[in-house]
Amino acid sequence: MKQLTHRDLKNKQQKFPISIVCDAIRTPENIGMCFRVAESFGAEKIFLHESSPFIENTKVVKTARNTFNQIECEFYSDFDKKIIILKQLGYTIIGIEITDKSINIQDFNFKNYEKIALILGSERNGISNVSLTDFTIAIPMYGRNSSMNVIHSLAIVLYEITNQLGN
Repeated sequence: MKQLTHRDLKNKQQKFPISIVCDAIRTPENIGMCFRVAESFGAEKIFLHESSPFIENTKVVKTARNTFNQIECEFYSDFDKKIIILKQLGYTIIGIEITDKSINIQDFNFKNYEKIALILGSERNGISNVSLTDFTIAIPMYGRNSSMNVIHSLAIVLYEITNQLGN
């Protein structure tokens, strides 16, 4: 068995109709990892609130590992307005959030939706206006902890979406 390097790998470099809206994500490392994970799963665009760390932040740059040059990014000032605009553009708004209406991720059929906007809330307060989402999805957990890091959740959700859409 031989361990492969980045030069040995040839990814599909496929894009999916997925955008990510970061609602009040303030930790530079989470912003950087959002770029890295989103790019690796072929997401089209990331929307960041104007109060989020800028992509020039050294911690963002370090964790993003140059992926912010490979995925489109746009800043917004008003979360509610951004979601309303995305809905008008035909996006299905899906919050990664634990609510009394959340659907387990493995039970959600992502193939039913042409364009998806995934909403990531802050780790402390969640999505600021969850009522604007069309759906919320949850990741089943089996330990004592009931939540995980927002970017780990994003990675799991992007894996499930691309797994469904890629087949």
